[in-house]
Amino acid sequence: MDFGIDWSAPWLAPYRARGLALAADLAAGARVAEALNAQLRAGPPVLLEAGPLRFVAQDELPEGEAYEAFIHRSACVPTRDNAHDLFNGLVWLHWPGLKTRLNALHLQALTESGGVQAQRGPLRDALTLLDENAAFLQGPESLRAALRERDWTALFGRLRPLWAQARLQLVGHALMEKLLQPRKPICAHVLILPEAADAQDASGRWLAPECLRHKPFVPLPVLGVPGWWPANENADFYDDPGVFRPGVRVQTG
Repeated sequence: MDFGIDWSAPWLAPYRARGLALAADLAAGARVAEALNAQLRAGPPVLLEAGPLRFVAQDELPEGEAYEAFIHRSACVPTRDNAHDLFNGLVWLHWPGLKTRLNALHLQALTESGGVQAQRGPLRDALTLLDENAAFLQGPESLRAALRERDWTALFGRLRPLWAQARLQLVGHALMEKLLQPRKPICAHVLILPEAADAQDASGRWLAPECLRHKPFVPLPVLGVPGWWPANENADFYDDPGVFRPGVRVQTG
């Protein structure tokens, strides 16, 4: 099973070691859930309220039961044999505290709304954006301020050297899937974290429901990140208002 993932891509660097191990198991004939479970067994157990985390085939999700509710009840993540669910599992392996917290907040929102509704509501909408398409940025304040202002000229020009001091971490599994076919317009919903914040600490204020309901995300065309795409070494790469759009200051709480 080969999904055409280039594990040398710079945005996959934090996931590369596990990704290569998963790729080897898939090439040997494992299903995606089986390969992910093998990686779980290679490290300390990931404990959810219902027990140790496991990945199971998609058809183990009972008809009519919400995906997030099933994970909370069983500690099992329904998994299909595709790149989307492989990346989802990889984020579970790398960010267990974050994914567990997102699951708990999804369940809270489902309980408050009386179950799955036609419209998700502001909290579940923000949780879905984070889960599917988010990235975390930490770095010098001047860099973070330029992104809030969408000052692309400063962000990728005058402040370009500061990216060496920044850390941009993709956590959205749909975002990773989109980058299998890199295109300039691909944007992440960036959550800008305080420089001293522990991104692995999912109990932080930055992941509180009252903060997320206001959708504190900033768009970032990720192929503009220095070192992530050869074409952006040319300043003309950013001279594209259809992608690098001007904007007003974004309040991020």
